[in-house]
Amino acid sequence: MKSEPDEVSIDDALAAPGGVVPWFGVRNYQARNFMRDAMREGDGVLFYHSSCAEPGIAGIAEVASTAYPDETQFDPGSKYHDPKSTRENPRWLLVDVRALRKTRLMSLPEMRAHPELADMQILRRGNRLSITPVTPAEWRCIIRELE
Repeated sequence: MKSEPDEVSIDDALAAPGGVVPWFGVRNYQARNFMRDAMREGDGVLFYHSSCAEPGIAGIAEVASTAYPDETQFDPGSKYHDPKSTRENPRWLLVDVRALRKTRLMSLPEMRAHPELADMQILRRGNRLSITPVTPAEWRCIIRELE
């Protein structure tokens, strides 16, 4: 799961009550569907910093809730407001994420250097999704490298 550190960093998440933050602002249907259909409480999360000087995996977290409506879609003052979304038919969902620990930064070049990660969705050319699935083998490789 990608987050811009000036919006929510791993440090911000760790400092939140219980280490839990809502993963708000997702405005891509495929990423929304991953949260809605594939993510379950307790699933592991690679907390990835994006759109910053040094993008990469910055921490480990877990899904802390099932998907529910993202309140920012209803707020006209929010940059994530969606005037076509209604409370009766919300378009955008989020999950809560519980930060577990900060790690050393694992950069994109480091990730690309591991043959086991060659097919990882986040490493594919043109990938712009903020949420992408990780296979069990990819997860094991990354956790091994971060420990």
